Amino acid sequence: MRYAPSLDRLHSEAAFEVLAKAKALERKGKRILHFEIGEPDFDTPEIVKDEAKKALDENFTHYVPSQGIIKLREAVCDYIEKTRNFRPTPEQVLIFPGVKPGIFYSMLALINEGDDVIYPDPGFPTYSSLVDYISAGDVPLKLLEKNEFRMTPDEINEKLTKKTKMIILNSPHNPTGSMLKKDEIKAIYEIAEDNNVYLLSDEVYSQMTYEQPHYSVAEYDNASERTILIDGFSKSFAMTGWRLGYAIGPEELIKKMTVFLINSVSCTNAFIQKAGIIALKDFDSVKKMVEKFGKRRNVIVRGLNEINGFSCIMPMGAFYAFPNITETGKTSEELADYLLKKAGVAVLPGTAFGSGGEGYLRFSYASSIENIKEAIELMKKVLG
Repeated sequence: MRYAPSLDRLHSEAAFEVLAKAKALERKGKRILHFEIGEPDFDTPEIVKDEAKKALDENFTHYVPSQGIIKLREAVCDYIEKTRNFRPTPEQVLIFPGVKPGIFYSMLALINEGDDVIYPDPGFPTYSSLVDYISAGDVPLKLLEKNEFRMTPDEINEKLTKKTKMIILNSPHNPTGSMLKKDEIKAIYEIAEDNNVYLLSDEVYSQMTYEQPHYSVAEYDNASERTILIDGFSKSFAMTGWRLGYAIGPEELIKKMTVFLINSVSCTNAFIQKAGIIALKDFDSVKKMVEKFGKRRNVIVRGLNEINGFSCIMPMGAFYAFPNITETGKTSEELADYLLKKAGVAVLPGTAFGSGGEGYLRFSYASSIENIKEAIELMKKVLG
């Protein structure tokens, strides 16, 4: 078959490739401890599942407005007002089947071939994949451990050119767990405003914070001029398989992005949107989950720092640890493969998130404290 050349510019995700290797070893009888997949190991709250069942029983299973049902968009507005210090209008909200379409449609709507896009490196692989797919200018900004893996305003200024069209922010950050400080976010917004640049803010881990609260760049223009806030239900509400997310942005942009959604999926699943309304009101379940993640974070960081050749700073958000492994003498990919085969511990090489991740591994601590402690001991044993 003759495929479109543009397909070669789309990248896969290493997390699923490592998962496949781990599952293959499990089928051969090897016990594997999983730290590779970024998925909460908690069940979706019962009240959310009950609402989906109720919607099914009431036959809420037909087409709904492509932009999303009004009650969910209003619930998103309520939620944003409580968590982000501004209140969007329902006309600024677009409901998606997951978070990735929000990132994809935002970039398709705003970025032309040759426009520059600044994004974090290491960073969520979808960013660089879509930059390449659109044939935009690829401008990765390397995150440095000495800056606690934060994207600083000074570094952004150094990367900025007349061709810069968009800056992608992700705080709390995947894969490092870093979080931008409020003054840094304000400074980045001012840079974007002075240079007429769009800000795409991926805030899917917004409720998974520890010592520091989450701040959104969208509060500076109420997502009405140059910021697009992307969030979803997968992480905070343990709803990865439900595929439900949303974008908040300028009304005219949301109208354009709705056209993309109409042409690709028509609308987001009807009864799942009903469940989303309830999820956004369930702060207790989120709080309990984050408390458990906080305890795991402390255990895994302490344990990683006890392993020969490892050093790990404390992540401030999300549920990832990102240890420096350069003292082991192995590359990120070599060590990830070694730990999988020798210790039965599945992790991701830092390079799965860009070249800036060389010298690091990503551990998802969406696993029990017992499993974390066992993995630490197994890694100590094979690394001496």
